[in-house]
Amino acid sequence: MTDARRSGTEQAWAALGGDPALLARLGTDDGPEGPLPARLPVMELARSAVAVCSLAAAELAARRTGRPVPRVRVDGGAVATAFTSERHLRIDGRAPTTFAPLSRFWRTADGWVRTHANYPHHRARLLTTLGLSADTPDDIAVATAAASFAGRRGDEIEHTVYAAGGLAVAARTPEEWAADPRGAAVSGTPLVARERIGGAPVRRTAALTGEPLLPAAGVRVLDLTRVIAGPVATRTLALLGADVLRIDAPQLPESPDAHGDTGFGKRSVDLDLGSRSGSAVFDGLLAEADVVVLGYRPGAVERLGLTPRSLAARRPGLVIGRLSAWGHGPWAGRRGFDSLVQVATGIASVEADAGPGGPPGTLPAQALDHGTGYLLAAAVLRALTEQHEEGGSRLATLSLARTAAWLLDELPARETGAAAGGAYDPEKWVTGTDSPLGRLRHAVSPVAFEGSPADWSRPPGPLGADTAAWLTAR
Repeated sequence: MTDARRSGTEQAWAALGGDPALLARLGTDDGPEGPLPARLPVMELARSAVAVCSLAAAELAARRTGRPVPRVRVDGGAVATAFTSERHLRIDGRAPTTFAPLSRFWRTADGWVRTHANYPHHRARLLTTLGLSADTPDDIAVATAAASFAGRRGDEIEHTVYAAGGLAVAARTPEEWAADPRGAAVSGTPLVARERIGGAPVRRTAALTGEPLLPAAGVRVLDLTRVIAGPVATRTLALLGADVLRIDAPQLPESPDAHGDTGFGKRSVDLDLGSRSGSAVFDGLLAEADVVVLGYRPGAVERLGLTPRSLAARRPGLVIGRLSAWGHGPWAGRRGFDSLVQVATGIASVEADAGPGGPPGTLPAQALDHGTGYLLAAAVLRALTEQHEEGGSRLATLSLARTAAWLLDELPARETGAAAGGAYDPEKWVTGTDSPLGRLRHAVSPVAFEGSPADWSRPPGPLGADTAAWLTAR
């Protein structure tokens, strides 16, 4: 159990192995308390994750310039807006759809269950368990699911849907999750598990010059992540100057809206890593990469031979960031999303607003995704600093379930008040830009320090439209 007398920033910086003396370079503009209202300390999580990410970026910048660590100030309004960035996104004035009709809570015989069916293949597998075809209209599917689930136990629905390849999680309380082997396996792990997994000489990048200050300039990042947490991490690395190349399997669908939100600063290619030709292209990219970020569940990357140790053996000195939904334990290999982790861990139970028997609640943001994303970016930046000084291949491992435990059990609650920072108007931290996708209205990045970039160098383009090659020369 983490010492709750320490701030969330102190806890996270310690988990990242950071020098505690550098916390003196950090200041926080608390801003309004209203943006992310919740029973749990969501704003403390959000501020802390962004603070340590900004500080890790400033630390790396100092190593590459030879100057003192730039001062960091965290803007609470920018943080709150960024943690709900998918809600602020507009593409040619159109608001994206965040949850499909079958992604919701359902009453069961003994409580509640939540399903996730935003992707067509997950929707089809859920419908299979209901005896419906994939082309069943939403209104019929919703009525059938409601009637079916009402007479069944949550754990039985959970098991049946997962066995069919779909996504469903029965609602639990924090106490039930803590007593469950799946929860116990996660709670005993570090918030950020850091490991040196191989020897390699120091790989120093060129000294930084010019403005803005880009601590990750010249760093090549292979981005094998999807949805929110991983893409938030790599979007942040791209902001800081990294050459980020996202790789997607052509057979897996992706939401264009999600990419419109998290694709800033990156390029994107479709590559079938299970084919001989795709594997050969990946090997060529890996041979010149500095960082690989893995966001697929453990079983999926193992089948492709992309375990951290195999990657480090092929590219000594590599920094590897790895995240999953459930972390260690019986559910390690299961698919999962922020909304499902909230339900399983008891967060949804704590946040319930209805009376007895009412549905569970939700956090005011997909805070597990965004928080884990900024922590992952911070872990990569800190690993680059350590590699710059000591060499070696580095691995950082995080999970949404472990971030959930941080929120539930370890973060200190903050005093709140109506006068704290005044009213919150997100428009202050929203901007617009033209892109190949159309005119984008989007949240600005909350990661900032003295001399840092204010925006990304490029907007997102169509998924899979770029060349599988590095832009940066060596």
